[in-house]
Amino acid sequence: MNHAGLDVTRLWTLLGHPDGPQPARGCDVTQCATFADHAVEEIRIETAGGRIPATLFRPLDPGPHPAVLYCHAHGNRYDIGRRELAEGRPALQPAAYGPLLAARGFVTLCADMPGFGDRQAEGSEAALAKAAFWQGRTLFGDMLADLSAALDVLTGRADVDDTRIATFGISMGATHGYWLAALDARVVATAHLCAFAGITGLIEAGGHDLHGIYMTVPGLLRHGDMGDVAALVAPRPQMVGAGGTDPLTPPRALQPALATLSAAYAEAGAAQRLTTLVSAETGHVETPQMRAAVLDFLEKALVQP
Repeated sequence: MNHAGLDVTRLWTLLGHPDGPQPARGCDVTQCATFADHAVEEIRIETAGGRIPATLFRPLDPGPHPAVLYCHAHGNRYDIGRRELAEGRPALQPAAYGPLLAARGFVTLCADMPGFGDRQAEGSEAALAKAAFWQGRTLFGDMLADLSAALDVLTGRADVDDTRIATFGISMGATHGYWLAALDARVVATAHLCAFAGITGLIEAGGHDLHGIYMTVPGLLRHGDMGDVAALVAPRPQMVGAGGTDPLTPPRALQPALATLSAAYAEAGAAQRLTTLVSAETGHVETPQMRAAVLDFLEKALVQP
């Protein structure tokens, strides 16, 4: 289904990767720790651009299990990166997703994005974005290419059912999650919190400057907006969570994006596969209701027949 002139080829071209992402060249498990009900692996993913550090939580039994590609947030905390999977962050509910999802039978993988976590030495966000622009790419595209390589790793694992992989994230991770789902049909479902909004509305409200420079895709608005990108996920299950007072999802930017997305799911005959939860009185945080909704969504999308 094509929305507002957007398709996978055009999106990768706008992202500065006209040939699409390069596949992962392999991966190594550099450390493994076993706990009472799960194991944690430290992984290095080999790509054409270098090594990507990643952390994986898994149940102890061999599976195959459903899996989540967990996309970490930004929050101007470049030190956190993939540690969010194990330790959480202030915007999330107290229980970190890694051990929580492993206890529920999911394999979960999170990779450091350029400039975050163990990749801070690669350069600042601004430096990485400027270098990418000079070379005809975007930092956002480079991040999505790295996430595609992480998805390659998940689909290649014997303990993962590659027909049951979802993406999830909050804030920057949310945008990464639904964009990757739009770009790659291997993602069978996506849940995202506190980021979904039309860029047109954000620019009108002045809120676009609240995003880091990483989230700049030159020319996108000539062809569509974020709602049109997320619409490419239809009819696969999708969950959108937002806070009513979140400056990144103001009503004038959120509502048009939700309308576009709802129309796409209705057109696909899959209205029941779109879940939206807007918490009217909260801001840029995961609420207890959102946490419960995410876990319910992943269970229904990846576990229940």
